[in-house]
Amino acid sequence: MRNFNTALLIVVIGLFYGCNGQKKKIAHSHSHNESSGSEVAHNHSDYFGSYILNNENFGTKTTVTVQGDKRTMVTNAIPNHKTGAFPNQGNPNTISAQDRTYVFPIKPVYTGKSKWVREPGVALNGVKFEPGTAEVVVCESGENYRVEAFQDLIDLGLDFNNAHVQPNGAYHYHGTPTGVIETFDSDEDLVHVGFAHDGFLIYYSKSSAYKPSYRIVDDSRTGTDCTYSNPKVSIDVDINGTEQDGTFLSDWEYVKGSGDLDECNGTEINGDYVYLVTNSYPYVGRCLMGEFTDTERRGPPPGGGGPNGPRPNNRPTNRPPNG
Repeated sequence: MRNFNTALLIVVIGLFYGCNGQKKKIAHSHSHNESSGSEVAHNHSDYFGSYILNNENFGTKTTVTVQGDKRTMVTNAIPNHKTGAFPNQGNPNTISAQDRTYVFPIKPVYTGKSKWVREPGVALNGVKFEPGTAEVVVCESGENYRVEAFQDLIDLGLDFNNAHVQPNGAYHYHGTPTGVIETFDSDEDLVHVGFAHDGFLIYYSKSSAYKPSYRIVDDSRTGTDCTYSNPKVSIDVDINGTEQDGTFLSDWEYVKGSGDLDECNGTEINGDYVYLVTNSYPYVGRCLMGEFTDTERRGPPPGGGGPNGPRPNNRPTNRPPNG
């Protein structure tokens, strides 16, 4: 009888350690097959390591592999949450699967020098962040004004996730990715929502604990005979003498120390540099503070001078709407 009890105790101990070991393994490498399409909240720490995120209902296929000094994401860039209806009145494009591979450094190098980037990072589900737009108001007097995503001048067809679709079918976030936050909410204030291309993590604060350092310029605009146009519409825009109100990129200026975040919407939290997606401008940072290789759509920054430089001077030609 004593031998039987001893054997039973050994089995119980073995099962205990075996289960705990499996939990540790799952925390770093696991898969989520959300065939029901329900929005299941997962602990954000799960997404620091390797993971597979599949959702049969929405069609999401994203695999992240952490190996050596690299984090590699292979994705079809289909969101794992509900979206608005596309095409719509402001956005004529249809969401379609992409074939994207992203590589992020595991040990990012902070430089302290901001560098403009069109697409600063990617959400955990494989959908990219692209806060700026391709829309420009052009004035015959020479001034050009880059249109912001959130304004009342032009309907860009953004949905309830602050996202819309490019002509190639790529769904992308211009601001707070509501569906991502709800899906990956860990019941903590900071929600891990993505990876920046320099390797630093991207978070969202549910309590808006971190204030950006941008404000509207206290000045009036100049420009005569100004027009916004895309392949389907052309409208005259009254510019000269109007007050800056946030409609255009040049309406905003960075004021160091006026908020909690730097010019790239980043800060140090518990000894680690991170980026914040915020509910107020710039929503998603337009630059990065770490070393990175820009493999996205190339071209000069708007205005050619950093994340919020002077106005662009070149007239856009034959570009599709809703970039």
